[in-house]
Amino acid sequence: MKVILTQDVKAQGKKGDLINVSDGYANNFLLKKGLAKVATKQAINELEGKKGAEEYRRNQEEEKAKNIADRMKEFTVKLTAKSGKEGKLFGSITSKDVAQALKEQYNIEVDKRKIDLPDGIKTCGTRDVNVSLYHGVTGTFKVQVTEE
Repeated sequence: MKVILTQDVKAQGKKGDLINVSDGYANNFLLKKGLAKVATKQAINELEGKKGAEEYRRNQEEEKAKNIADRMKEFTVKLTAKSGKEGKLFGSITSKDVAQALKEQYNIEVDKRKIDLPDGIKTCGTRDVNVSLYHGVTGTFKVQVTEE
């Protein structure tokens, strides 16, 4: 019997998968517990429609991320911080600070965990920073730190 899983089932498949199982297993376990529904033509069409819509949404998000990545090449995020001798900062500029400044200056919201600054910025000057915008799409912009 062919069924469409409505939830993840261990050793069978993930939610939305179309699987072929024995009639007894389907009737006595999967259907009874609400883990699957019978794969009628209507149910299969709904499943294909949902997968198509999800694919379209992913493509739109990826295109949006690529456009932002192209625009980011010209961005220079400007930050100020207190510093001591030879331009060393008191403390450091973190990815949270960079994300906040990017939102304020260019109105682009990026999750701070997606910004690649493992140790932060500890000196004045200009530095290239990478940001992961989408799976496989990376943008680069400049961060300029000046003395207060």
